[in-house]
Amino acid sequence: MKEKMTLPVAKNQEVELEIIDLTHEGTGVGRVEGFTLFVPQAIPGEYVKAKVLKLKKNYGYAKLLEIIRESPERVQPPCPIYEQCGGCALQHMSYAEQLRQKTGIVEDNLRRIGKIDHAVIHPTIGMEEPWRYRNKAQVPIGEQEGGLIGGFYSQGSHRIIDMEACLIQHEKNDEVVQQVKKIAASVGIRAYNEETRKGQLRHVIAKVGFKTGQVMLVLVINEDQLPHQEELVNRLTKSIDGLKSIVVNVNKKNTNVIFGEKTDVIWGEPYIYDYIGETQFAISARSFYQVNPVQTEVLYSKALEYAGLTGSETVIDAYCGIGTISLFLAQKARKVYGVEIVPDAIADAKRNARLNHMDNVEFAVGEAERVIPWWYAQGIRADVVVVDPPRKGCDETLLETLIAMKPERIVYVSCNPSTLARDLAILEGGGYVTHEVQPVDMFPHTVHVENVAWLSLKG
Repeated sequence: MKEKMTLPVAKNQEVELEIIDLTHEGTGVGRVEGFTLFVPQAIPGEYVKAKVLKLKKNYGYAKLLEIIRESPERVQPPCPIYEQCGGCALQHMSYAEQLRQKTGIVEDNLRRIGKIDHAVIHPTIGMEEPWRYRNKAQVPIGEQEGGLIGGFYSQGSHRIIDMEACLIQHEKNDEVVQQVKKIAASVGIRAYNEETRKGQLRHVIAKVGFKTGQVMLVLVINEDQLPHQEELVNRLTKSIDGLKSIVVNVNKKNTNVIFGEKTDVIWGEPYIYDYIGETQFAISARSFYQVNPVQTEVLYSKALEYAGLTGSETVIDAYCGIGTISLFLAQKARKVYGVEIVPDAIADAKRNARLNHMDNVEFAVGEAERVIPWWYAQGIRADVVVVDPPRKGCDETLLETLIAMKPERIVYVSCNPSTLARDLAILEGGGYVTHEVQPVDMFPHTVHVENVAWLSLKG
């Protein structure tokens, strides 16, 4: 009979341990007699008391009870709902330490997963003012004591934590959400209930142009028609300065996906406008537009630098979205080709090219791993390829195509250090060398870190 392994800790036991590391999710890591415990809200260098909550074969989870020896990098989180919300997992850590930890996460992924120890990994570029940086809020709506509430979900649940302000949101977004909650409740609109599937208002989405001040409001509803629409619109337009657009999206499905398929502008314009650098962008209700425009300019400027453009190059932008990187590159390139799988995004990209009077950009709808080989077969040869894939990284077929095309440079923009490391290893195996990686803090106080990497063809 197989002997049962005895663990050095038991469930509900209180233990003291030193925190020696941080996971990529921002959780403290400590050990008791060699057994790993994950302790949320603990910082490396701290000695803490924790209660063991859950045990696995090789590790467990514990709740922080007391800080016996506090890190000098610990700060008081300014958000009143920090512990319930969990959206900003690093608020208890000084901003300088957050940046150091993010650099460490990138270094660890590149060396451990990608086996890349020759590239220069620069310190993470942070923000001078790491608060109020988000230009878009997506807020689920619920009910409490006869009124509407709106906020973010409590950690690991669908229980809405009502909030008056989110400290990483632009103040205008907070104002929009508060006005919608107040006015919608007063005209008799009910919140959608996930269990009964009754009620009308599911989500409120607010978008603001940082440089233009223009505001878009999107109401996601559970019915074909917004109840009390005329009165609601009349009162909202009088209450919200800068409001340029009110949009209704219909989602009657039993799903966690926010948007449904039908979207209608019920007041104002179909777009608001904003700038990244000198480039103007039209933003619709469904457009993907980077949520931190200040750091987006930093990120794209670094991508442009790594592209090394002189004005004679042909560039391909894979996963181009609404053309944000493409139009940045088009300022210095001879020709830019952008590809994106979402038709609406390509329609926006073409509109943005016209908006900026750029005629050296061409966009196509489709999967990058299919369109780029087709371009290659048509004789299009890229000097530089820029990729900015989703979190899952690049499709393997696309990487194989890049290796076959042999562009002189590849600029890889990534929101996931682990898939970045995996893909860089594949490209290095195909004849490329990674020179530099620059982490950029697009989402202060969260565990996320964006990166841009520069590769060139060997020899």
